[in-house]
Amino acid sequence: MSIDVEVRHITPANGNIFEDLGFAPAEAMKLKIKADLMIQLKQWIKESNLKQADAARPRVSNVMHDKVEKFTIDALVDMVELTGHHVQINIS
Repeated sequence: MSIDVEVRHITPANGNIFEDLGFAPAEAMKLKIKADLMIQLKQWIKESNLKQADAARPRVSNVMHDKVEKFTIDALVDMVELTGHHVQINIS
């Protein structure tokens, strides 16, 4: 059995994988923002060594399982702020 492992495309570090996957530019940007916020939340959750009971809470569990569709950007920003971190937006 042969597995195809040829690399056909690499998204640059500053690129948007969602756009590369075929999402419309506006939707791809929203998904990237959500993904970036969720990455920060997951990092904080892991660094904070939350107890199993805390990690089982629906919102925390949804973050840990990358359920991006469960959150709005506003909700994710609020969650990041609750961790004591702040969200900054750069417009280019």
